[in-house]
Amino acid sequence: MTMSEPFWKTKTLSEMTSEEWESLCDGCGRCCLVKLEDEDTGKIHFTSLACKLLDRKTCRCGDYANRSKRVSDCVRLTPGNVGKLNWLPDSCAYRRLARGQPLAWWHPLVSGRRSSVAEAGISVRGRIQSEEGVAEEELENHLRKLPKARKPAS
Repeated sequence: MTMSEPFWKTKTLSEMTSEEWESLCDGCGRCCLVKLEDEDTGKIHFTSLACKLLDRKTCRCGDYANRSKRVSDCVRLTPGNVGKLNWLPDSCAYRRLARGQPLAWWHPLVSGRRSSVAEAGISVRGRIQSEEGVAEEELENHLRKLPKARKPAS
């Protein structure tokens, strides 16, 4: 009996079912961080501030079904836009697949464990605060570099 290839290796993003699409989200929370764009260079800078809907313990949206209604600038990821969104982190499964890259070793679909995202240092859990109550002129005080993934434990 031969094992078939996993769906993310055989399907394009637009061929995936909605369940397959949603399973690509590794729950790192990075896309829900407040980001600033350098007006001169276009470079994206991440902050340690998260969307008010992000559950900071689970790194999942607290109101996923209504997020676009409750947060006016929430961007719904689609097969058509993930390759064009320059603010998606390089670690993002949607971005990686859109670029023809494999999923990272720590992705739950590869590792079989949700905890591997935190073990690799990719999750923002424990490193962020809510954007609520932070004035726009204070955003620059919260700039942070996103850490690269740690090597897998042998």
